Formats: sequence, C-alpha cells, structure tokens
Amino acid sequence: MTGAAAAREPAPRILTREDGAAIAYHTCAGRQPGVVFLGGLSSDMTGTKATALDAACRAAGREFLRFDYFGHGASSGSFTNGTIGRWVDDAIAVLDHLTEGSQVLVGSSMGGWIMLLAALRRPQRVAGLIGVAAAPDFTETLMWARYDDSVRRTLETEGLYLEASDYSAEPYPVTYRLIEEGRHHLLLDAPVAISCPVRLIHGMEDGDVPWQHALRLVETLSGTDVRLALVKDGDHRLAEPPHVAEICATVLALCEALEGA
Repeated sequence: MTGAAAAREPAPRILTREDGAAIAYHTCAGRQPGVVFLGGLSSDMTGTKATALDAACRAAGREFLRFDYFGHGASSGSFTNGTIGRWVDDAIAVLDHLTEGSQVLVGSSMGGWIMLLAALRRPQRVAGLIGVAAAPDFTETLMWARYDDSVRRTLETEGLYLEASDYSAEPYPVTYRLIEEGRHHLLLDAPVAISCPVRLIHGMEDGDVPWQHALRLVETLSGTDVRLALVKDGDHRLAEPPHVAEICATVLALCEALEGA
C-alpha cells in the first residue's frame, strides 16, 4: 500500500485480548466462507498481498479480515516479546471473536505456520488453507539449523541476535525465546492431521524459504486435497502484480468451490 493509500485508510479497529493487548484489524462484511489473512514475521496488514486480497474480496462480496499480531504494525506490544505461540493465540482470538462460520485462512511466510496451527486447534471453523511461501518450523529449520556457532552462542548468552534483512535497512531482532518457544509448535516431523483443502503457492527463486520446504509440507499433510503451484520467477514475497493476481484468484476460486460444495 502506498503512503497516500495508507493515509486514506480508516483507523483500524481494536480487539482487546484478555491480558489487555490491543490487536488492530480491518474487516469487511460479505458472504462465507470468509477469508482471514495471516501475515509474515515483521510484516503487517498494510502490505501488498493483504491489501490486494482485501480489495479482491470486497469486489467479490466476500467477507475478509486482516490483522496485526502482537508486536506488529498497529497492534500493541514489543516485537521481541512475541513468540509463535503468542501469535497463534492472536489468530485464534481473531477467529473466535471477530468471525463466525467457516473461514479460509491465507498465511504468508510465517503466517503459513500460524494457519496450520490454528486449523489444528479450530478444525470446525477452518474450511480451507492457502499458504503463500509458507514457512512452518522456520525458527528451527530455516534459522537455528543455518546459524553458525557464533550466532548460536550470541543467542544463548545474550538472548538476542540482530539479523540483516533483505527488505529493510534495519536488521530485525531474533530472540532466543522465539527459537526455544518455537520448538513446542514444530509440525513437519510427523503427519499433520489437517484434512481440509490446502493450496500452496511458492516461488522457485525464494531465497528465504526454499521451494523444497513446500514439498515437505505437502508430504506431511494428511489430507488428499492438497495442491502446490510453483512460480518459476517468484521470490519470497510474491508481491509482483502477476503473482498477487494469482494469489487473489486462488483464494477466490477456493472460496467459491467451498461455497458451492
């Protein structure tokens, strides 16, 4: 979203969690199944994919909701106090308090992990899943496993490592708490008991989450209605207009199929 567009957008609404944390969100009414967008690590609900899906769902008359996790975007809290479990709880709170009926969860990067964990906890509410460069288990397989001994020692002794980002001039903080707590939510070493339709879209030029990671997820899911689309020229963000258009079309097509089932 451009600065001008963001300035025109109304202020987000707020869901207050039991501990007083404020979770910011935008929503629009429409027919079900609704769509809930789950963003990536350090991302927020004003990003390209989130706002494009918002516009596409509004145009199609489809219910839609996007929100910021604790410590992200317009929500309260410090990013370094966040964990996978905390952010899954935010997603569950959004599902429970801000939506009704069946929902399709769209998870981008870390959001792909969050959507799987949410579906396991609310199987009756989740009608379908769409992962965009989905990154389940990333704290272990894509962070810890790749860190050298020096980085691991920094995390273990100081609790914090500042990792260079390809998307910002500022490094983003990785906490040892994020790594340790993430180990309670790992999925890919055993069958994942999710039977709803799953659609995965992954760029083959993704330098953050290799496309082979998506194959591992496909193999792990217990359901049979699982489709993976590999985008040969796609990077991790999949934010170029053709890629965003494919994501929106995939989301709306799955919703329409579920609505007609």
